[in-house]
Amino acid sequence: MFRRVECLLLRLPNLEDGLAFYRDKLGLPLAWIRPGRAAGLRMKDRKTELVLLQEHGSPETDLLVDSVDDACRAFVEAGGSLVQPPFDLPVGRCGVVRDPWGNSLVLMDATRGPLRVDHEHRVIDPAGRERARPGAAT
Repeated sequence: MFRRVECLLLRLPNLEDGLAFYRDKLGLPLAWIRPGRAAGLRMKDRKTELVLLQEHGSPETDLLVDSVDDACRAFVEAGGSLVQPPFDLPVGRCGVVRDPWGNSLVLMDATRGPLRVDHEHRVIDPAGRERARPGAAT
């Protein structure tokens, strides 16, 4: 069911401070950015991202699956519970489940493909305008 860790999402009060630390001091390259909101930094494996999100809250780990709808259904059938039903993201779909011991897992697929970015790594929509990211699952 689980293909790999898609991203480690860190919530922080100021995106620029997070970029100054993780990108500038620790050397993680910028993959994409939504200025003032969120940024994705590439890890060495070039598949996993460290996502910095400007908001309060706890970190989350997103697990990549082939189909969020199928994975959520299988997780519930196996004895887990659904915390947040699948919803759309710019790259695919996402849902949140909880195992029988109370651990929440964020499941996501990338069925819509990677984010499109301009030459400065800013996220763009198909019409070429910057677009805002919907709120992350918690």
